[in-house]
Amino acid sequence: MDFHSHKTQLIATAAGASFATAGLISAYSAYSRSVRRKQLSEEIHRSLSTQKSNLDVNSLSHVSTPSTLPQEELTGDYDEVLIKEQLARNYAFFGENGMAKVRGGTVVVVGCGGVGSWAAVMLVRSGVSKIRLVDFDYVTLSSLNRHATACLTDVGTPKVKCIERTLKNISRWVEVDARIDIWRKEEGGDLLEGADWVIDAIDNITTKVDLLKYCYDHNIKVFSSMGAGAKCDPTRIQISDISNTVYDPLARSVRRRLRLLGVSSGIPVVYSTEVPGDVKLLPLPEDEFQKGPVKELGIFDDFRVRILPVLGTQKHAITKTMG
Repeated sequence: MDFHSHKTQLIATAAGASFATAGLISAYSAYSRSVRRKQLSEEIHRSLSTQKSNLDVNSLSHVSTPSTLPQEELTGDYDEVLIKEQLARNYAFFGENGMAKVRGGTVVVVGCGGVGSWAAVMLVRSGVSKIRLVDFDYVTLSSLNRHATACLTDVGTPKVKCIERTLKNISRWVEVDARIDIWRKEEGGDLLEGADWVIDAIDNITTKVDLLKYCYDHNIKVFSSMGAGAKCDPTRIQISDISNTVYDPLARSVRRRLRLLGVSSGIPVVYSTEVPGDVKLLPLPEDEFQKGPVKELGIFDDFRVRILPVLGTQKHAITKTMG
């Protein structure tokens, strides 16, 4: 009996010691993490204070968002050291020569809605320093489920101006040319002037085909976004030449129209191989028909007045693939 009692005491003592040791280890780990966080914070502040910058480091703790910085600090020259620090991961990926091309190029984004807004944001985050935004449209409440930069206070304002504000808060050195305009083939050269790349994020198929044909004829590199409406499987997103697209109704229609214009290949696109279901354009309320012919209800000729269901995550997945 004494043997069993002694054994029980030993087990209890060992268990108690184990718990105590575990507690000490946990406390020491927590303390070590706290010390490392403090040291890291001090190192960051020391590093910032040694770099040439117009920003007062002592005010960093009072800055809640980039938009609260004085306007004069959002423009003008920006120290190259800070630029390379902000783009350090991009330099590690592309190297000096690659980043020189990225930073030296000019990109025109035509269509600044659910696709174009995300494309513009990711291009500037990647280091693009000159970007032109082209869109005639304004932010609406329904834009907020998918637009990259719009918030409630932007409702009723031009989409390009909304994006411009955000881009300048992301990158102090970026040159943004925001054009509240619609691209037309008759004056196409004006809005595309100086472009190294064009991002086609247009919804209207006629304008989309006109833009792609213009870029093809004038040897302007263009990357086109196909259909995302009512699709929800990001694993089916592909990058391909327009001639190799399958299962995408918008891509099929664009491809056919381009062939009639003599363009069968040579245009890279991002599209989804997800087979669309039975989802169609949402019905138009009956009272809208009382206003006149449906085709006259659009903002411009050939622009649809009914909408497809779409989620912001769909658009973001496509633009991430584009990037």
